[in-house]
Amino acid sequence: MICRQTEDGHKELLFIQRARRKGDPWSGDMAFPGGRLQPEDASARAAAERETLEETGIDLSRHGRYQARLSDLITRHHSRWRPMVVTPYVFEWRGPKAVSPNHEVERGVWVPLDYLAASENQSQLPWRTPLGTLNMPCCCYQNACIWGLSYSMLQELLVMVSENRCEPGP
Repeated sequence: MICRQTEDGHKELLFIQRARRKGDPWSGDMAFPGGRLQPEDASARAAAERETLEETGIDLSRHGRYQARLSDLITRHHSRWRPMVVTPYVFEWRGPKAVSPNHEVERGVWVPLDYLAASENQSQLPWRTPLGTLNMPCCCYQNACIWGLSYSMLQELLVMVSENRCEPGP
């Protein structure tokens, strides 16, 4: 998760909109940059930094400042039943606003934290499962929904920011 402060003092959070690909159940969804730990990664945080650079062109080692590690989330890969642990990290971004998406990313979107925190911007996304439809909490922005794991991470970050335990910006 990458936070930045705008010139007028507002805070924004970077989301990526995933590229649309046939067979990908999260195709086109809003998410945070991320991916799998590789053997060459020294840590999960190093993997997050590498994946961010690969997906967005944002070099956290040059212009980022580590802020916090959020709670691990347990999920599964959409094509496997084996559990998978997602470890979110928060960085403050002090570099250029431009994002250079790779083939996995349709676009990068800086979303104001005030917008994400506002109750009037919270909604529900109907998600069909073999057992019926679930109404998943979400926040929609520019015709895309932030939901699922990304929404869970966002909620934890918003609590941390409101309690001044993570303060993006100078």
